[in-house]
Amino acid sequence: MHIAIIIDGNRRFAKKILKEPWKGHESGAERVEKLFDWCDELNVKQLTLYALSIENLKRSEKEVAYLMKIFDKELRKLKEDKRLEERKIKIKFIGQRELLGKDLQNLMKEIEEKTKNNDKFFITFAVAYGGRQEIIDAVKKIISENKEINEENFQDYLWMPDSPDFIIRTGGEKRTSNFLPWQSVYSEWIFLDKLWPEFEKQDLIEAIEEFNKRERRFGK
Repeated sequence: MHIAIIIDGNRRFAKKILKEPWKGHESGAERVEKLFDWCDELNVKQLTLYALSIENLKRSEKEVAYLMKIFDKELRKLKEDKRLEERKIKIKFIGQRELLGKDLQNLMKEIEEKTKNNDKFFITFAVAYGGRQEIIDAVKKIISENKEINEENFQDYLWMPDSPDFIIRTGGEKRTSNFLPWQSVYSEWIFLDKLWPEFEKQDLIEAIEEFNKRERRFGK
Protein backbone atom coordinates (compact mmCIF):
# COMPACT_ATOMS: atom_id res chain seq x y z
CA MET A 1 0.00 0.00 0.00
CA HIS A 2 1.32 3.41 -1.05
CA ILE A 3 -0.21 6.38 0.76
CA ALA A 4 0.51 10.00 -0.13
CA ILE A 5 -0.43 12.95 2.07
CA ILE A 6 -0.77 16.64 1.27
CA ILE A 7 0.20 18.26 4.56
CA ASP A 8 -2.08 21.27 4.82
CA GLY A 9 -3.29 23.49 7.63
CA ASN A 10 -0.19 24.30 9.68
CA ARG A 11 -0.62 28.07 9.50
CA ARG A 12 -4.36 27.91 10.20
CA PHE A 13 -3.61 25.71 13.21
CA ALA A 14 -1.19 28.35 14.52
CA LYS A 15 -3.86 31.03 14.04
CA LYS A 16 -6.38 28.82 15.83
CA ILE A 17 -4.15 28.59 18.91
CA LEU A 18 -3.14 32.27 18.64
CA LYS A 19 0.49 31.62 17.72
CA GLU A 20 2.85 32.83 14.97
CA PRO A 21 2.58 30.90 11.65
CA TRP A 22 5.89 29.06 12.10
CA LYS A 23 4.62 27.57 15.37
CA GLY A 24 2.11 25.71 13.23
CA HIS A 25 4.92 24.36 11.08
CA GLU A 26 6.71 23.11 14.21
CA SER A 27 3.56 21.28 15.30
CA GLY A 28 3.20 19.85 11.80
CA ALA A 29 6.78 18.52 11.89
CA GLU A 30 6.07 16.77 15.20
CA ARG A 31 3.04 15.11 13.62
CA VAL A 32 5.19 13.74 10.78
CA GLU A 33 7.47 12.05 13.32
CA LYS A 34 4.44 10.27 14.83
CA LEU A 35 3.18 9.35 11.37
CA PHE A 36 6.22 7.13 10.75
CA ASP A 37 5.31 4.99 13.75
CA TRP A 38 1.64 4.80 12.80
CA CYS A 39 2.50 3.65 9.26
CA ASP A 40 4.83 1.01 10.65
CA GLU A 41 2.12 -0.27 13.01
CA LEU A 42 -0.44 -0.38 10.17
CA ASN A 43 1.94 -2.11 7.75
CA VAL A 44 2.02 0.71 5.21
CA LYS A 45 4.88 0.00 2.80
CA GLN A 46 5.28 3.35 1.06
CA LEU A 47 4.59 6.93 2.14
CA THR A 48 4.93 10.13 0.13
CA LEU A 49 4.59 13.50 1.86
CA TYR A 50 3.97 16.83 0.14
CA ALA A 51 6.02 18.84 2.61
CA LEU A 52 6.84 22.01 0.65
CA SER A 53 5.68 23.29 -2.73
CA ILE A 54 7.53 25.65 -5.03
CA GLU A 55 4.74 28.17 -4.34
CA ASN A 56 5.38 27.95 -0.59
CA LEU A 57 8.80 29.44 -1.20
CA LYS A 58 7.08 32.66 -2.35
CA ARG A 59 5.72 33.38 1.12
CA SER A 60 7.17 36.13 3.31
CA GLU A 61 10.94 36.11 3.73
CA LYS A 62 10.56 35.68 7.49
CA GLU A 63 8.26 32.66 7.21
CA VAL A 64 10.39 30.96 4.55
CA ALA A 65 13.53 31.49 6.67
CA TYR A 66 11.82 29.84 9.63
CA LEU A 67 10.59 26.99 7.44
CA MET A 68 14.15 26.33 6.33
CA LYS A 69 15.29 26.27 9.98
CA ILE A 70 12.60 23.70 10.76
CA PHE A 71 13.61 21.57 7.78
CA ASP A 72 17.25 21.75 8.80
CA LYS A 73 16.42 20.73 12.38
CA GLU A 74 14.11 17.87 11.32
CA LEU A 75 16.52 16.50 8.70
CA ARG A 76 19.36 16.43 11.22
CA LYS A 77 17.10 14.51 13.60
CA LEU A 78 16.05 12.17 10.80
CA LYS A 79 19.66 11.50 9.85
CA GLU A 80 20.35 10.20 13.37
CA ASP A 81 16.99 8.45 13.82
CA LYS A 82 17.60 4.84 14.85
CA ARG A 83 14.34 3.81 13.19
CA LEU A 84 15.96 4.19 9.77
CA GLU A 85 18.11 1.11 10.29
CA GLU A 86 15.90 -0.74 12.73
CA ARG A 87 12.97 -0.68 10.32
CA LYS A 88 15.00 -0.58 7.10
CA ILE A 89 13.51 2.74 5.99
CA LYS A 90 14.64 4.13 2.66
CA ILE A 91 14.36 7.91 2.29
CA LYS A 92 14.10 9.85 -0.97
CA PHE A 93 13.60 13.55 -1.70
CA ILE A 94 11.97 14.85 -4.88
CA GLY A 95 11.64 18.43 -6.09
CA GLN A 96 13.82 21.32 -7.18
CA ARG A 97 16.57 21.03 -4.58
CA GLU A 98 18.53 23.80 -6.24
CA LEU A 99 15.97 26.24 -4.80
CA LEU A 100 17.08 25.28 -1.29
CA GLY A 101 20.26 26.12 0.60
CA LYS A 102 23.44 24.06 0.18
CA ASP A 103 23.27 22.74 3.75
CA LEU A 104 19.78 21.34 3.18
CA GLN A 105 20.82 19.84 -0.14
CA ASN A 106 23.79 18.14 1.48
CA LEU A 107 21.65 16.78 4.32
CA MET A 108 19.23 15.28 1.81
CA LYS A 109 22.07 13.61 -0.07
CA GLU A 110 23.53 12.22 3.15
CA ILE A 111 20.20 10.75 4.27
CA GLU A 112 19.55 9.21 0.85
CA GLU A 113 23.03 7.71 0.79
CA LYS A 114 22.69 6.38 4.33
CA THR A 115 19.39 4.62 3.57
CA LYS A 116 19.87 3.59 -0.06
CA ASN A 117 20.10 -0.14 0.71
CA ASN A 118 17.06 -0.26 3.00
CA ASP A 119 14.07 -2.04 1.55
CA LYS A 120 11.20 -2.46 4.03
CA PHE A 121 9.55 0.97 4.24
CA PHE A 122 9.90 3.69 1.60
CA ILE A 123 9.37 7.37 2.46
CA THR A 124 9.49 10.13 -0.14
CA PHE A 125 9.48 13.82 0.77
CA ALA A 126 8.27 16.21 -1.93
CA VAL A 127 10.20 19.39 -1.09
CA ALA A 128 10.27 22.47 -3.34
CA TYR A 129 8.06 20.29 -5.50
CA GLY A 130 5.78 21.17 -8.40
CA GLY A 131 4.01 18.58 -10.53
CA ARG A 132 4.07 20.61 -13.73
CA GLN A 133 7.80 21.19 -13.35
CA GLU A 134 8.30 17.46 -12.82
CA ILE A 135 6.55 16.73 -16.14
CA ILE A 136 8.54 19.42 -17.98
CA ASP A 137 11.76 18.01 -16.54
CA ALA A 138 10.82 14.49 -17.69
CA VAL A 139 10.12 15.72 -21.24
CA LYS A 140 13.49 17.48 -21.37
CA LYS A 141 15.29 14.31 -20.24
CA ILE A 142 13.55 12.17 -22.86
CA ILE A 143 14.37 14.66 -25.62
CA SER A 144 18.01 14.91 -24.48
CA GLU A 145 18.30 11.11 -24.79
CA ASN A 146 16.59 11.20 -28.16
CA LYS A 147 13.87 8.81 -26.99
CA GLU A 148 10.30 8.56 -28.15
CA ILE A 149 7.78 10.17 -25.79
CA ASN A 150 5.07 7.68 -24.93
CA GLU A 151 3.03 6.64 -21.91
CA GLU A 152 5.02 3.43 -21.42
CA ASN A 153 8.38 5.10 -20.82
CA PHE A 154 7.31 8.52 -19.57
CA GLN A 155 6.81 7.58 -15.93
CA ASP A 156 10.37 6.24 -15.74
CA TYR A 157 11.65 9.78 -16.24
CA LEU A 158 9.60 11.37 -13.48
CA TRP A 159 11.13 12.32 -10.13
CA MET A 160 8.87 9.68 -8.61
CA PRO A 161 7.86 6.83 -10.93
CA ASP A 162 5.48 5.20 -8.42
CA SER A 163 1.77 5.93 -8.17
CA PRO A 164 -0.02 6.26 -4.80
CA ASP A 165 -2.96 3.99 -4.09
CA PHE A 166 -4.65 6.87 -2.34
CA ILE A 167 -3.94 10.45 -1.34
CA ILE A 168 -5.05 12.17 1.85
CA ARG A 169 -5.36 15.94 1.99
CA THR A 170 -5.85 17.56 5.37
CA GLY A 171 -7.01 21.11 6.04
CA GLY A 172 -10.45 21.07 4.43
CA GLU A 173 -9.40 22.18 0.92
CA LYS A 174 -10.55 20.03 -1.99
CA ARG A 175 -7.95 20.56 -4.69
CA THR A 176 -4.83 18.72 -5.82
CA SER A 177 -2.45 21.73 -5.69
CA ASN A 178 -0.02 20.56 -8.38
CA PHE A 179 0.78 17.34 -6.50
CA LEU A 180 1.72 14.27 -8.58
CA PRO A 181 -0.51 15.18 -11.56
CA TRP A 182 0.77 12.28 -13.67
CA GLN A 183 1.05 9.64 -10.96
CA SER A 184 -2.31 10.36 -9.28
CA VAL A 185 -4.66 9.95 -12.25
CA TYR A 186 -6.15 6.75 -10.79
CA SER A 187 -5.35 7.34 -7.13
CA GLU A 188 -8.27 7.56 -4.73
CA TRP A 189 -8.59 10.90 -2.92
CA ILE A 190 -9.66 11.41 0.68
CA PHE A 191 -10.20 14.97 1.91
CA LEU A 192 -10.21 15.70 5.63
CA ASP A 193 -11.36 18.85 7.39
CA LYS A 194 -8.80 18.35 10.17
CA LEU A 195 -5.74 20.58 10.08
CA TRP A 196 -2.49 18.64 9.73
CA PRO A 197 -1.23 19.21 13.33
CA GLU A 198 -4.56 17.74 14.52
CA PHE A 199 -4.20 14.56 12.46
CA GLU A 200 -4.28 11.41 14.60
CA LYS A 201 -3.59 7.70 14.14
CA GLN A 202 -7.35 7.06 14.11
CA ASP A 203 -7.70 9.40 11.11
CA LEU A 204 -5.15 7.31 9.24
CA ILE A 205 -6.96 4.10 10.20
CA GLU A 206 -10.30 5.51 9.00
CA ALA A 207 -8.74 6.69 5.73
CA ILE A 208 -7.37 3.18 5.10
CA GLU A 209 -10.76 1.68 5.91
CA GLU A 210 -12.46 4.11 3.52
CA PHE A 211 -9.98 3.23 0.77
CA ASN A 212 -10.58 -0.49 1.30
CA LYS A 213 -14.32 0.03 0.74
CA ARG A 214 -13.81 1.63 -2.66
CA GLU A 215 -13.83 -0.24 -5.94
CA ARG A 216 -10.94 0.82 -8.13
CA ARG A 217 -11.82 0.52 -11.81
CA PHE A 218 -8.89 2.39 -13.39
CA GLY A 219 -11.24 3.88 -15.99
CA LYS A 220 -12.67 0.50 -17.04
